[in-house]
Amino acid sequence: MAELPVPELPATLSRCSGRFTISTLLGAEEGCQGPYAPAEGPGCDSAHPTQLSGSTLCTRTFGYNTVDVVPAYEHYANSEGDAGKGRPSLADLHSILKPDPGHLCAPASDPQRSNGLPEVSSEEAEGEPGKGPVPEPVRFGWVKGVMIRCMLNIWGVILYLRLPWITAQAGIALTWLIILMSVTVTTITGLSISAISTNGKVKSGGTYFLISRSLGPELGGSIGLIFAFANAVAVAMHTVGFAETVRDLLQEHNSLIVDPTNDIRIIGVVTVTVLLGISLAGMEWEAKAQILFFLVILVSFINYLVGTVIPATAEKQSKGFFSYRADIFAQNFVPNWRGPEGSFFGLFSIFFPSATGILAGANISGDLKDPAVAIPKGTLMAIFWTTMSYLVLSATIGSCVVRDASGSLNDSVALGSPGCEGLACAFGWNFTACTQEQSCRYGLSNYYQSMSMVSGFGPLITAGIFGATLSSALACLVSAPKVFQCLCKDQLYPLIGFFGKGYGRNSEPIRGYVLTYVIAVGFILIAELNAIAPIISNFFLCSYALINFSCFHASITNSPGWRPSFRYYSKWAALFGAAISVVIMFLLTWWAALIAFGIVIFLLGYVLYKKPDVNWGSSMQASSYNMALSYSVGLSEVDEHIKNYRPQCLVLTGPPNFRPALVDFVGTFTKNLSLMLCGNVLIGPRKQKMPESCLTADGHTKWLLKRKIKAFYTDVVAEDLRSGVQMLIQAAGLGKMRPNILVLGYKRNWRTASPQSLEDYVGILHDAFDFKYGVCLMRMKEGLNVSRVMQAHVNPLFEAAELPGNGTGTRAALGTADSATLTSVQQASTVFQSEQGKKTIDIYWLFDDGGLTLLIPYLLGRKKRWGKCKIRVFVGGQINRMDEERKAIVSLLSKFRLGFHEVHILPDINQKPRPEHIKRFNDLIAPFRLNDGFKDEAMVHEMKQGCPWKISDEEFDINRAKSLRQVRLNEILLDYSRDAALIAITGLMEGLRMKLSSTGWREVSVPHPAPCCRCSTLPIGRKGRCPSSLYMAWLETLSQDLRPPVILTRGNQENVLTFYCQ
Repeated sequence: MAELPVPELPATLSRCSGRFTISTLLGAEEGCQGPYAPAEGPGCDSAHPTQLSGSTLCTRTFGYNTVDVVPAYEHYANSEGDAGKGRPSLADLHSILKPDPGHLCAPASDPQRSNGLPEVSSEEAEGEPGKGPVPEPVRFGWVKGVMIRCMLNIWGVILYLRLPWITAQAGIALTWLIILMSVTVTTITGLSISAISTNGKVKSGGTYFLISRSLGPELGGSIGLIFAFANAVAVAMHTVGFAETVRDLLQEHNSLIVDPTNDIRIIGVVTVTVLLGISLAGMEWEAKAQILFFLVILVSFINYLVGTVIPATAEKQSKGFFSYRADIFAQNFVPNWRGPEGSFFGLFSIFFPSATGILAGANISGDLKDPAVAIPKGTLMAIFWTTMSYLVLSATIGSCVVRDASGSLNDSVALGSPGCEGLACAFGWNFTACTQEQSCRYGLSNYYQSMSMVSGFGPLITAGIFGATLSSALACLVSAPKVFQCLCKDQLYPLIGFFGKGYGRNSEPIRGYVLTYVIAVGFILIAELNAIAPIISNFFLCSYALINFSCFHASITNSPGWRPSFRYYSKWAALFGAAISVVIMFLLTWWAALIAFGIVIFLLGYVLYKKPDVNWGSSMQASSYNMALSYSVGLSEVDEHIKNYRPQCLVLTGPPNFRPALVDFVGTFTKNLSLMLCGNVLIGPRKQKMPESCLTADGHTKWLLKRKIKAFYTDVVAEDLRSGVQMLIQAAGLGKMRPNILVLGYKRNWRTASPQSLEDYVGILHDAFDFKYGVCLMRMKEGLNVSRVMQAHVNPLFEAAELPGNGTGTRAALGTADSATLTSVQQASTVFQSEQGKKTIDIYWLFDDGGLTLLIPYLLGRKKRWGKCKIRVFVGGQINRMDEERKAIVSLLSKFRLGFHEVHILPDINQKPRPEHIKRFNDLIAPFRLNDGFKDEAMVHEMKQGCPWKISDEEFDINRAKSLRQVRLNEILLDYSRDAALIAITGLMEGLRMKLSSTGWREVSVPHPAPCCRCSTLPIGRKGRCPSSLYMAWLETLSQDLRPPVILTRGNQENVLTFYCQ
């Protein structure tokens, strides 16, 4: 830990005694010594804060005089990883400490809070000014908040009205199998929920929160929206179930209000309105209502169990109930399929929705005291007890009631009567006639109200049905707004933020309640939900599948952040749960499953298109890292091949927004194809430039993303430009994902720039070739740097001397700048983002560099913006062999399959340029001449040592022919390509070699294979033999007065094109 120098304290601070001690280790607090003590400790004067680089120095220790602080809760409370308040920054620990003696005790948290508990803010403790303390929100434990709520949502009308019928169809054995299969899915999902909910602090939002924070906003947002909608429609479903039961009771007593259909609507609307009132009264009242419903269901269940042991009356016997009988159990143990739904999967699809509802507790995660404890414990306990209730009910009713009964007291017979068939004959009842005619009205296979008939008091079963339906409706009415509120606050979808506002101490989503109520009423008024119910079941199964997949995906990515405290889960079981949930979706209703998947995919596509600016640390991010790492390592194991060559570019942009045209150009042909890396050299002392690098890096990356450029940004701090670029060339990239082309802009101000910057610029090109890079140099008539227009400082990367003075001078220059000039600069900065129309891309393939000069225009032509441009290839040749040379080039290009068919031979490339153009070139280099014609060699050498960029007379004479070639080539470019969209030129190495003889340097011709052109369009003199000013004069002359953008390209002399397939 960093030691603190203890300054002399003012007398007013000598009583500061709030030094922190770890009570579990030391057991007591020590006095405040030194400047770092919490202000709220005894006697600590909070009027004198200490400041250290923006951080507080008055912190907690354990009697050790240091800037460091002990571990505390608030240091880790920010999920984004920023250092919490109270922890010193790395600069505080690493840099020289300069405490202000006038500020020695800053406000800090309570020193007694040594156990790492979260501190309560002053606003929470005191409330608003003029008001009393803010009341604590209602929070529930695992029993009341999760277990009871899940059990109520799992139990439903199927428990009372369909489970006996399923037992009669499938038999006790297969019914248990159906129950256990359904429970297997829900149990695996419950384990996945438990793992996800214990992997960090869970906030409000329930299922949506768990999925979105695990898998990201794309899947989380889509499932959150449909899950909230499904819960809203489920309110209508359960309410209609309740209304139908009430309607049936009214029909039995001939007391219909209007007619059967409208009675369902009236009773349903009244019921859902009452449930809305309970919900708006607050979570406390809603929880009390749920407990009431829970007690009613328990009483009804106990009433049923008591009824099974009460001796059967004659009336009950006529309906098939004979108390517990081994013969009945044996007969009902095996299946007896009947009707169109008489199949295993048919009955499974009917029963499975009764096993759902396990998310009811998780959906109110924001109202739980400790969601990480309550959700796993309550959910798994609810699954266990409801499973036991289903198994017990199936076994007991299958042991008491026969499958068929007439319900007529006249069917009683004496034991052993002839003509009596069936199990009931042994109990004195003859149901043979109705069994053979399939007209029996009672028995497990025919009477849905068998539980009511068996129970000790029938109306209690009806009350249980009411409790099950109303409790499920109320749970869905609460779940939908809670999930939707969290979704609204995340702003993943438009036009829904209005419903995210919370009210009261629990931040109740009242607007969400009203929206859910309106949706529920709308579906209640339909009064026919048979077509909607399968879709809702599939939506819930979608949620189960994604929860299981979230658990599996988070586990398989091996992210260090996946550390759930609940250990009893398996990633493979979670994957199985996800797969089986999808299978069940199609088993239930295949068309509904397709609709559910269609809606999820549509919502997923919308979020992918909008790309919300959220970062939740999802497992998708971890998976992306794993895949990138795996593929990058895998690439290193594979040898490179010409067919897989990709132009991977290191672009010297400086700040990318300073040279948008250069960024756009490279981004056009590298997008979705290869690596693009924007490099920036920050010139200056490391201590001054490092903060700038840290502050601006994210901004430059976001600018690239906003401009839809798929590129990386990196910067280095260096003492000068050339050394910084050398760092980038050597260190940029990873494995085989390394740049192989250096792209840079043309240095427009080379004539006025400092000689050293000129030397550095040319030296960068030499360095690129030394490291076997290809080079691509771009020049635009309007220039590439738009920092003037942006009113920003000029980055020293290439044009440090172009704008003298400081930022004020720049703004003054802007104030007097011609608006037309500014407009042209702005247009030039977006030239590669606009449609190019039916123009031409002219390629001057004068020398064979491996094919890079051809490949880049070909990649450009594949893009939509350049698709209408015609590509023309110009090559040098001899006038007496033009046809042969053209055919040879056309044949070669056809083998490359580039689609270039228009080839032009330039026979006049070696003609002497016009005198006025020669004079312009001589005037251009005149300021850089040594004029050493009458000086001896030693004197010239001494002069060159002090000014290596100067051109001696000997160098001028040696390179005169080459200089004239650049002048002549510029004339050709003006003649042929004045209106092109882009000009691409090759030839960065000269066709002449320099050899040292006894008398000095002389030219030696190097033969070239036909077609041959012994001129260089963009020559680079050999290191130490071609002055930088002469080379820049060549570049200036070559690209002078050209309106289209000019791309000067040179490969590294290795093939990037091939016409072989192996």
